[in-house]
Amino acid sequence: MTRQGRAVARTLLPAQVRCELAPLDVPQVVDRALKILQPDLYICLETEFWPVMLTKMRKAGVPMLLLNGRISEQSFQQYLRIKGTVGAFLAGFLAVAVIREQDKERFHHLGVPAERIQVCGNMKYDVKYDLMPQNPQEPQKSGTNSAEQGRKDYVRLLGIQPDDVVFICGSTRTGEEKLLLSVFRRLQEKYSGRLLWIIAPRHLERLPEVMALLDQAGLGYQLFSQCTQGSRGSTKERQENIILLDSIGELAHLYAAGDYIFCGASLVHKGGHNIMEPIAQGKPVFFGPFMQDFQDAVDLVLSGGAGIQAGSPDELADCLLEYPLGSPPYEQACQAAVQLAQTQQGAARRQAEMVLRVIKGQG
Repeated sequence: MTRQGRAVARTLLPAQVRCELAPLDVPQVVDRALKILQPDLYICLETEFWPVMLTKMRKAGVPMLLLNGRISEQSFQQYLRIKGTVGAFLAGFLAVAVIREQDKERFHHLGVPAERIQVCGNMKYDVKYDLMPQNPQEPQKSGTNSAEQGRKDYVRLLGIQPDDVVFICGSTRTGEEKLLLSVFRRLQEKYSGRLLWIIAPRHLERLPEVMALLDQAGLGYQLFSQCTQGSRGSTKERQENIILLDSIGELAHLYAAGDYIFCGASLVHKGGHNIMEPIAQGKPVFFGPFMQDFQDAVDLVLSGGAGIQAGSPDELADCLLEYPLGSPPYEQACQAAVQLAQTQQGAARRQAEMVLRVIKGQG
């Protein structure tokens, strides 16, 4: 968990639930953490294998689960070289929930008994972002639990007009905004003053860097927070056609208001980002060539016709322009996104049921 992730978790969970960063994986630190926390259950996500933590948990008799397990081809080949060591760590898990059949085969090959492994799907993709985040001081509106209402809320908040075209670039990384400038200008030529560009840097501390880039390019912009006044119920008039997202936990909801969605960390060598977030909003997703950290999602999206991968900024602009709003290709991609999102539902429930079975078995 990153510090930003912890901040988001603390807004989502009750105050009595502790949200802490994981201890350093050294014996003294782990011993102290276990003494303070006295865990009843340890859940490892994906392949976050911390050798000291796993060893200490097992010696302490703490039941361990592995959820959302996955092993890439590259990691699998590396693990095979130290199969005995990896197998010893994996042997401590009472149950392993994996994303794909391929992952099940790899975990089994590394020594996990087949009866302990269950294919559950990817819980990260089992999401439905119904509404924009509410002001914690405001009551949840009744009867508005729909993605369409969430879109309408952002349309109102940002003053988006019916003929506006909204281009959202999410989770962008260092150097990527500069590449996207040429894409923005290509779209601007086609849509003139109707284009709204929303940039959401992956790390908020990079906002000054992005502002400096836009200043140098002679482009006006506003912060997302400047579009709100007091509570989220009242708005200021939007003055610019470029918005910088400066809040945490907003982006996945904001995708509902987009027409064209680009997922960052993919035009630069950063491994990509979760392209299923816009899919969950029924939006086709565009992304660059560097997606090695999310290859399973890339395979799902491309095979389902719900997204387009571009090899360069110029190719990205070409792809965007080949999907005019309202055209059959665009509408087909939107429908494919909706269908793909539906196929991912239930992964979190299946893994939660696995956790409950272990808890009940220990009780």
